[in-house]
Amino acid sequence: MRPIILACLCLPTFAAAQDAPTSPGISFTFGVGPQSRPAYSGSETYEGAPKFRFSLHALEFGPISRQPGTPQGLRFRPSFGIVGARSADDHDELSGLEDIDLSLELGGGVSFTTPDYEVFAKLRHGVTGHEAQIAEFGGDLLYRPAAQWELSIGPRVLWGSEDYAQTYYGVSAAESAASSFDAFEAGAGIVSAGIEAGARYQINDVWGLEGAISYEQLQNDAADSPITQSADQIGASLVVTRRFSLGF
Repeated sequence: MRPIILACLCLPTFAAAQDAPTSPGISFTFGVGPQSRPAYSGSETYEGAPKFRFSLHALEFGPISRQPGTPQGLRFRPSFGIVGARSADDHDELSGLEDIDLSLELGGGVSFTTPDYEVFAKLRHGVTGHEAQIAEFGGDLLYRPAAQWELSIGPRVLWGSEDYAQTYYGVSAAESAASSFDAFEAGAGIVSAGIEAGARYQINDVWGLEGAISYEQLQNDAADSPITQSADQIGASLVVTRRFSLGF
């Protein structure tokens, strides 16, 4: 883990500037860096891990922005997420529970952005790990104090299907017999609600830095689960990004 984080921190933060297209087109941003997060959802302990960012704009209405921030207008785009693995070998308090593999989530979403705010909705399916459905809803107020800076803050809500909730917060009869937890059936619903604040600095047309701090509170069955040690979950990350653009 440490070599990955060190590699993230040692990524070059400079490159020759190149012109971005000023007409509709395809663009994507890839980023990587360190983050601090709960050891697993509901944990009261924290760990360091690599943070990946990938934003692909498959279809945009309006020009690709050359300025820091998100292109304006309505956009339909793919969405992906990664949820770390959970293993009882790494956490004594989870002894008796089945391990959960790393989850890769794939899906899509829609967003609408103006110079002052952005709202979005995303739907994803876990192709590994939880193999269930989740939906994300949120929005941000945007503020640009200078040409290269963008500040954002806004609410976040996560919804999970029954299979998702049972995977991370449920306790089966067999797991209850093998652990200190009572059996618990977790149902579909709002998993968490919170807020995220971010800052983005565009070094040039290609390279950027993004930092974020988030707070979320587990809700409903996620909060009531015997696995959950703390409903309050905090995260922080710093990511180096590179943008790739292709005009039509």
